[in-house]
Amino acid sequence: MPALKKIALTVTSAALLSGFVLSPAAAADKDKSDAKQPKPPSTMSGIGGERLGKAGTQVDLGPGAPVLPKGLTGRSWIVADAESGDVLAAHNSHWRLPPASTLKMLFADTVLPALQPTTLTHKVTESELAGVGEGSSLVGIKEDHTYTVHDLWLGVFLRSGNDAVHVLSEMYGGVPKTVDAMKAHAEELQALDTVVVSPDGYDAPRQVSSAYDLTLIARSGLQKKDFREYAATASADFPGEKKKGKKRDSFEIQNTNRLITGDIGVDPYQGIAGVKNGYTSHAGNTFTGVAERNGRVLLVTVMNPSAEESHAVYKEAAHLLDWGFAASGKVTPVGQLVPPKSVDTGTGTGTATGGKGAAPAAGADQGSGGQAEASHAAAANGSSGVGIALAIIGGLLVLLAGGVFLVNRRWPLTGLARRTPATTDAAEPTEAAERTEPTEPAGPTEPKASTGPTDSAGSTEKS
Repeated sequence: MPALKKIALTVTSAALLSGFVLSPAAAADKDKSDAKQPKPPSTMSGIGGERLGKAGTQVDLGPGAPVLPKGLTGRSWIVADAESGDVLAAHNSHWRLPPASTLKMLFADTVLPALQPTTLTHKVTESELAGVGEGSSLVGIKEDHTYTVHDLWLGVFLRSGNDAVHVLSEMYGGVPKTVDAMKAHAEELQALDTVVVSPDGYDAPRQVSSAYDLTLIARSGLQKKDFREYAATASADFPGEKKKGKKRDSFEIQNTNRLITGDIGVDPYQGIAGVKNGYTSHAGNTFTGVAERNGRVLLVTVMNPSAEESHAVYKEAAHLLDWGFAASGKVTPVGQLVPPKSVDTGTGTGTATGGKGAAPAAGADQGSGGQAEASHAAAANGSSGVGIALAIIGGLLVLLAGGVFLVNRRWPLTGLARRTPATTDAAEPTEAAERTEPTEPAGPTEPKASTGPTDSAGSTEKS
């Protein structure tokens, strides 16, 4: 008996060292930790296919397909082919979660057609900054200073500036009008998991989206030339503070998308071409990205991965993109990215056809073989979803081939992406010029430009 006990203890010790079992105390702690984690609804939206409405990971591996990356911690994620709309794999993709600044993709997709980048200047008033939330990410806009619309869009896309979003919203007709327009556009895109409360993605009660919806929104935005170019810009000059008797200088702002610019522990991703990242203390980290490799364009969204590892959202997105490129053609799709309602004459389940005379989505490119031609071609082929996808990949590849999208097309590049100069004169760099983003999401990262409301959780943001 002592010998048997000794053998049992040896086996147990070896198992513990090998990581196969946990000690009773460790197992109890893990159970308690798991019990505190939110769980996805057992039933979610079926838009895009029945499989996407199920909780858990959905993937159908074919012969030769690589297994999914190990250690994924995102509460929700999705990998999709931008050309075909095929969802290659998904995990709780319709789980409604706080989106943080990835919601700015919907803001830009809605407002850009009405506020095209120009050199015309706009003088910012105190009231236009009054609603910016406490702890918001800022680009450094100052009241009584002038900025071009182009400057403001750089602030939105690169620095995820809530101050820039609020100024553009006021120029659009006010925050309430902007929110209403975003709601209508989300419904048109069939992004029905999305509830818009604030135009900038700052935490607000009931404001949610999903990995599926954010991917739909990104796909729509990428049909717009300006959207694509801003999303791919790595750095730009931004107007600084104007001081009496001095020429107005500018300071450099850098894209906070670490798969474009890189950071400690994160390498720039080969073929990355945007789109948007976000963080608040309530939402955790969120990210939607688009990347091209060997003529194939993939979209990925990751929401709220583990906060224990620095830059987990970028690392997991990169792993999923690597998997998607390796798995393309070797997996059976588990769903579809649906087209907008104006194109989809069916039920929104990913199986609808466009039919004759299907209309192109709002804001689509008309000058580079874009959405209009693609939609008509799709109608002829009986598949409106193909038309939407062709517009995206057509626009992306035209830009890539033309050298406008200088994002790792020729790897490696000396400059990761486009660099855009400021369009106005300026003076000494403001505080925003010297701010750097911390590697850990631990509280507010930038000073607040104005007094505004906070959400009930006292959210802080970085993007």
